[in-house]
Amino acid sequence: MSANLSEGLVLGMGNPLLDMSASVEEQFLQQYDLKPNDAILAAEKHKPLYEELVRGHKVDYTAGGSVQNALRVAQWVLRKPKVTVFFGSVGADEYSRILEDRARGQGVDVHYQCHAHEPTGKCAVLITDNGHSRSLCADLGAANCFTIDHIRTPENKKLIHNAKYYYVSGFFLTVSPPSIIEVAEHAHTNNHLFMMNLSAPFISQFYKEPLMRAMPYVDILFGNEMEAEAFAKEQNFNTDDFKEIALKITQLPKHNTNRSRIAVLTHGHHPVVMAKDGVVTEFPVPQLAPEKVVDTNGAGDAFVGGFLAQLVLGRPPEACVRCGIWAAAQVVQRSGCTFDSSETFVE
Repeated sequence: MSANLSEGLVLGMGNPLLDMSASVEEQFLQQYDLKPNDAILAAEKHKPLYEELVRGHKVDYTAGGSVQNALRVAQWVLRKPKVTVFFGSVGADEYSRILEDRARGQGVDVHYQCHAHEPTGKCAVLITDNGHSRSLCADLGAANCFTIDHIRTPENKKLIHNAKYYYVSGFFLTVSPPSIIEVAEHAHTNNHLFMMNLSAPFISQFYKEPLMRAMPYVDILFGNEMEAEAFAKEQNFNTDDFKEIALKITQLPKHNTNRSRIAVLTHGHHPVVMAKDGVVTEFPVPQLAPEKVVDTNGAGDAFVGGFLAQLVLGRPPEACVRCGIWAAAQVVQRSGCTFDSSETFVE
């Protein structure tokens, strides 16, 4: 079914990180003032965390970062290499070579910007509550150094022009808002789809200005319940009703009036909510036996990856959501944002 897909259809921009996943005690979170099911950027007090994690715990390493994860999952579902392209910034070190090798090995056409004086970024994925909770602490390192020059090189401009779908994480608003706007403007001018993810509550709280500068370009917005709640509070929606928040997101100002905005909000094992054209639809999430849930990290990225895979195949949004739910269910049964390549989505 993917034989007709052209290379480079989907272009993603985000922070490429080496994920370091480990099961830890609640005390480890408390020691570093971290909360379960949260995502933060590392402050100075978090710097020793990574070495301590390696010293005292069994650590799994995965090529990560929100957007790169989503693209890897999309490639897995589509079964055709190089449908997706990724921009992000890395260091000139062994970690970046591991990242590139693993991402390309799973079909993503990565085009990193390389910085000689900064290390490749890493993200501690701290798993508690028998796999049901995870706390992310990201030290962006070189990922923080992405510049707009990278998307303006002749080779990369060609990749941007070849794409028809664009996906950017809210996390990238902490790095290069001008790059986001330039790509979003290109998508708007060419009537192509531009998608974003709210990514974490702190994005809506502390990066509100660049987020709302990008929002009018957004055709599809993804988020989870905590991110949606934080966004609603910052936007003075005056409601904590999940479905009402999704609707209000679709009603925010939008540049491209050829299509209405879609909001897709996940809520763990509760139904996924999609708001489109004034209608809210709920999609049930099949319940997994507790012993099957290994690691919820990456579930949101996997959901987006499954969604993107069906989107580029021309499937309706409802089918995209169902594939997203399926992909997330596969990923939570494994450690990190990984998957069994033999599994296939059938509808």
